[in-house]
Amino acid sequence: MKRSEINKLVNSATVCFEAHGWALPPEPRWDVTDFGLGDWRAHGLVLVNLAEYPEYCEKLMYARKGMTTPAHCHQKKKEDIISRWGRLQIQVWPGHPEKTVGQPFEMIVNNRPQQFKGGDLLVLESGHRVTLVQGLWHEFAPVSDECIIGEVSTANDDANDNFFANPDVGRYPHVDEDEPAIVKLLSDPS
Repeated sequence: MKRSEINKLVNSATVCFEAHGWALPPEPRWDVTDFGLGDWRAHGLVLVNLAEYPEYCEKLMYARKGMTTPAHCHQKKKEDIISRWGRLQIQVWPGHPEKTVGQPFEMIVNNRPQQFKGGDLLVLESGHRVTLVQGLWHEFAPVSDECIIGEVSTANDDANDNFFANPDVGRYPHVDEDEPAIVKLLSDPS
């Protein structure tokens, strides 16, 4: 990703957060990614880490229509994904997506258990949430033009607890420094 693209996405996210009443803490920890696939418009996400502790973490995320977070799961992390503003589509599988299409499973949506089959799509309206337990594969993307996404989870370990269905996915982008950074990213060298 070009640093200029990262800067524009940070600005767009900031404008969207402010327009919908989501105040960021002082000196937020930013993360912008194209998942190493080189096309953030198709596979991208803007994240702000609000809390990072051994017991729990909280993130506020931003995505535009067309930006997909690729299918992945976690072995340690349990998370609630919340549509804070806009509409968010999540595709879910009880195991690896290639092996569990059509397989029945239960998942908690808005604090109530519901029945699903591998590959099903769920659309979260603003304020709605889904609980993703360990080993549950998921992929998400906005249905609305923009979406603010919340995450509340057990401790996050991006280096060791993200398992992507596509082996070409990388958690952090390669950055082409075509202009100065407006924020420091988690992936930037110290």
